[in-house]
Amino acid sequence: MTVNIPDEMLLSVEKPARYTGGEVNMAVKNPSEAEIRFGFCFPDIYEIGMSHLGLSVLYWLINNRDDSYCERFFAPWIDMEQIMRENKIPLFSLETFTEAKDFDILGFTLQYEMSCTNILNMLDLAEMPIYASERGDDFPIVCAGGPCAYNPEPFAEFFDFFYIGEAEAVLNDILDIYKTNKAENCGKRHFLEKISTLKGVYVPAFYDVEYKSDGTIKSFTKNYENASDVIEKVIVEDLETSFFPETQIVPFIETVHDRVTVELFRGCIRGCRFCQAGYIYRPVRERSAKTLTAQTRKLVASTGHEEISLLSLSTGDYTEFQELSEALIDEHSKNGVGLSLPSMRVDAFSLELMGKIQGVRKSSLTFAPEAGSQRLRDVINKNLSEEEILGGCRLAFEGGWDRVKLYFMTGLPNETDDDLRGIAELCYKILRERINKPININASASCFVPKPFTPFQWVSQNTIAEFSRKNYFIKENMGKKIKFNYHSPEVSVLEGLIARGDRRAGKVIAAAHRLGARFDGWNDKFSREIWNKAAEEAGVDTAFYTERKRDYDEILPWDHISIGISKDFFIRESEKALNGETTPNCREGCGGCGLSC
Repeated sequence: MTVNIPDEMLLSVEKPARYTGGEVNMAVKNPSEAEIRFGFCFPDIYEIGMSHLGLSVLYWLINNRDDSYCERFFAPWIDMEQIMRENKIPLFSLETFTEAKDFDILGFTLQYEMSCTNILNMLDLAEMPIYASERGDDFPIVCAGGPCAYNPEPFAEFFDFFYIGEAEAVLNDILDIYKTNKAENCGKRHFLEKISTLKGVYVPAFYDVEYKSDGTIKSFTKNYENASDVIEKVIVEDLETSFFPETQIVPFIETVHDRVTVELFRGCIRGCRFCQAGYIYRPVRERSAKTLTAQTRKLVASTGHEEISLLSLSTGDYTEFQELSEALIDEHSKNGVGLSLPSMRVDAFSLELMGKIQGVRKSSLTFAPEAGSQRLRDVINKNLSEEEILGGCRLAFEGGWDRVKLYFMTGLPNETDDDLRGIAELCYKILRERINKPININASASCFVPKPFTPFQWVSQNTIAEFSRKNYFIKENMGKKIKFNYHSPEVSVLEGLIARGDRRAGKVIAAAHRLGARFDGWNDKFSREIWNKAAEEAGVDTAFYTERKRDYDEILPWDHISIGISKDFFIRESEKALNGETTPNCREGCGGCGLSC
């Protein structure tokens, strides 16, 4: 059913264009001719979702099919949700204003743990039960993918299936199976049975979990015999020839990233022990500079954006970086189109490239030392020396840059006060590298959250009190010359609960949603009281999931998922971290992670 929203309602909310659709380059199809209606659901506001490259890729991958129509759903902001509930307006798509519950498949992307209550709120706004077991054949299939899906257990009861890996690899196969299943009117169960045999597909209802008396997992067994024993991640093996959209939707309002985005490569050679993305996206696969130049040319022409962003986990490690960046600057700078560089390793920085970029558009530089001392950088395998950090900043200042952002973490394994003091000391050493003119240094610290599929997946997380003490300690040492910000410890501890939780953590998420939690990743919307009450109602001890150190032989909630990297490798890296030993990056020598690169 199509939703009608009176203009006076839209004019009463903060940003009406979040809900109107009709943007430049939006896909326009005849819904009645689509055999598959797919709703891409981003569990945050429009401005954030429209800056996500994965949305653009999947949107056009599906819309390039003649039999399918992919439409977008975003979490309505507080003001719009109130209007929708007061006027009984269900969640609707931006393309055709169709109710979400009229779609065939609703696919959520799980980018951040603290968007979990937004997911349930969107389902509730769609007038659908939040639990998969309560949604019969009259409701859409609800699925999820993205980095948080690599531990799907806290979300297991809310979704019909999870997609583990890169959607371009198997998504078309899933849609083909759904199309046949729908034509034959075989029902949801039959469809889930068919896709459960596909690589990368996890149907949580087909698996049972038992717990020991101490709360750890006793067993994880399948209850449908044809389901996979281990769910293996799927990847696009040849990124050079893989699908990439030739256009991007251009919003009518400012978004987080108003720019053309091209993806250089997937994976990372570095092996930082805290970084989940660096492991789950392995192995490294690149696009050629020639292909990226052509993709950028088409995207700039079709969007009119005045900035190009190069996306990867470590841009400086792209093997054709100099060739690509120079080609993009030479081609686009004359038209006032600038090049934006994400956070780079300072040991890969080029003074000449900085000068060319600054000649088009000035912006601040972002570096991520992560830790203040060399000892702790060795523990986390950052493989970055203080000399390299200072030398890179010196090059930047010589190139005319005067604003630097520095990212650190607190609560890292084996951290001491000397390491924390080193954050302030490093900032002041960088400050002393300035070249006869003032510079601005903004330092920020996030609270370390241990993640699945990393060497630190077994370690304990700091408590709220420990994080708070450390942040205050750094701030006191930082003085007044350098601006210092830090992430909320309360939010980070809840991230830890969801990141390493099992199915019982899902009861906390459901209770928090019922108690009114929304937009928990936004500082002004997060309520610690709600989450404390939710954990109490669910009978879940948060400390069990966050503060407890795991044994290597414990069954972890994500042990039935395989990313291709062996657990033995993670154990070896964990032990090397305890000893302060580093592992060279993948190009310097194979670390024996188990992948065939």
